[in-house]
Order: sequence, then structure tokens, then C-alpha cells
Amino acid sequence: MKISLRAGERIYINGAVLRVDRKVSVELVNDVMFLLEGQVMQASDATTALRQLYFIVQLMLMNPTDVGDAAALYAQHYAALCAVCEGREMLDGLGAIHELVGATRYFEALKRIRALFPVEQAILAGAANVSPVEAA
Repeated sequence: MKISLRAGERIYINGAVLRVDRKVSVELVNDVMFLLEGQVMQASDATTALRQLYFIVQLMLMNPTDVGDAAALYAQHYAALCAVCEGREMLDGLGAIHELVGATRYFEALKRIRALFPVEQAILAGAANVSPVEAA
């Protein structure tokens, strides 16, 4: 896999953070877990339940030698999400994410979580439009 980086851009590879000082192309010739800087979510951006799940899985990918705490947090957060989600699209997506995480395919899990962000946003927008009288 060949990756092109801009000057000053970072890439996270198997827990290591690399920053390049000039435009460069890097070829990854074996299986590695990596994230480009643009795919990294800051803790302050984990403002919804699904974004928090993304952040947790991201921690698992970025620090593969110490997954224990993040895995325990993931299990709790995943169970809580499944308990409150009702929509088939969200539940199917969560199931697929859980399978990917179980197979340590964290990058693919992050892609699947990102694909659910619009679904979560629609759910949250719908909840915001329900008046207290309608919800009762």
C-alpha cells in the first residue's frame, strides 16, 4: 500500500507516531495498523455515543500493545449502545463493527463507524424535534 503525506503531516503506524518534514510517499509492504492524521479524532470531538465508540476503537488501533483497558471500555460502551438503539440500520452496523473489532480489524471498524455518523445524526436530529408532550 502506498501512502502520500504532505509536509508536517503525521501518520500513526502500529502505535508509533511519524511526522514528515516534506512531501513524501511511503510504501507499506506488510500488514500494519495505521491511521492518517485526518482520520484521528481528538477526545474533545467525541461528543456523541458513536463518536465515543470511534475514539475507543481508535485507541485500540493506535496502541496495539496495550489494548486491555480500551477493550474493556469498548465492551461496556458497545453494550450500552446496543441497549438503546432501536433502528435496524444502526443495530446491523453495530453488529458488523463488533465482528471487526473482535477480529482486531480496527481500521475497518473505524470506517464502518464513520459510515454510521449520518445515521446517528439523523436519530439525534429526530429526537431533538420531538416535543416533551409527544414523547410522553
